[in-house]
Amino acid sequence: MLTRPQVVRVSLLGAFGAGVAYLFIPDKSRSAPTVDNASLSPCHFTRATLTSSEPSGPNTKLLALTIHGLPVQKHPSLLAPVWSVFIKDDDIQVERPYTPLEGIDENGRMLFWIKKHPKGEVGRWLHSKKVGDQVEFRGPLSTWAWKEDTWDEVVMISGGTGITPFYQLFHSSISKGHPRTRFTLLHSSPASSELPPPEILRPLQAYAAEHPEKFRLHLFVDRRDANSPADIQAGRIDKPAIQRCLGLDAPWWRKIFARSSATSNTPRKILFLVCGPEPMINAIAGPYGRGFSQGDVSGVLGELGYASSEVRKL
Repeated sequence: MLTRPQVVRVSLLGAFGAGVAYLFIPDKSRSAPTVDNASLSPCHFTRATLTSSEPSGPNTKLLALTIHGLPVQKHPSLLAPVWSVFIKDDDIQVERPYTPLEGIDENGRMLFWIKKHPKGEVGRWLHSKKVGDQVEFRGPLSTWAWKEDTWDEVVMISGGTGITPFYQLFHSSISKGHPRTRFTLLHSSPASSELPPPEILRPLQAYAAEHPEKFRLHLFVDRRDANSPADIQAGRIDKPAIQRCLGLDAPWWRKIFARSSATSNTPRKILFLVCGPEPMINAIAGPYGRGFSQGDVSGVLGELGYASSEVRKL
């Protein structure tokens, strides 16, 4: 998933030391070298081969990139719950970050779900590539660092291909089980045909059915059609939907019972992660701040009283 702050970091001026300057130097894709037979690094590009390209819906594809002949060493960012790589369109020397759905396997394979946007140069370029073509990328770069057992509940809200960092988190961490933390994913797409492909939805749905106490999944579409599954909710992710997710719409008598039966008076620690189109992020959590920092929390989560320490815009 191409996240707004990451895109802007590529064009921001400034250098904060050699270790992080690559995130801020403009036109880095023109200056970073392409290096063969070296471990992965954000400071240079690595060659990979497009080994699979499958349509997955209107203007979306599942694309697999495979690194051949290079042992995948454990870069520190690979240990983060969510990380991405920058893929370069070498025709016009532009790069954009994307999130591998399942990280990188022992064979050097990374799977991406990428949409072709009308103004997205790299996405259009990737959709035009054929199996066997070479693609260059640099990374990994940590998207979000999270320590286990910090939060009682993590609520993930996504739209479109914004689900990709959350699927990576599911694959690398949630599906392994967390005794303390409960996870909830609310995902929205414009129509049923634009929902994530089965390769993404089926594992999520199966785990939610088997472990409802650990993981809950709610799918929304702007408009239902004759082919919409029964469990798809019509409408966008709004304040009532989030309140239902948190149990804030329960009858008054149930809330009293829940308070009286609680074993601790300590409030639950809840973290919201939001990723998707900018208008959705604005409506749910408020716009980014100056220089595309996290900014203040407004929108629905602001109305519900959540602070910046409890909301993360990816």
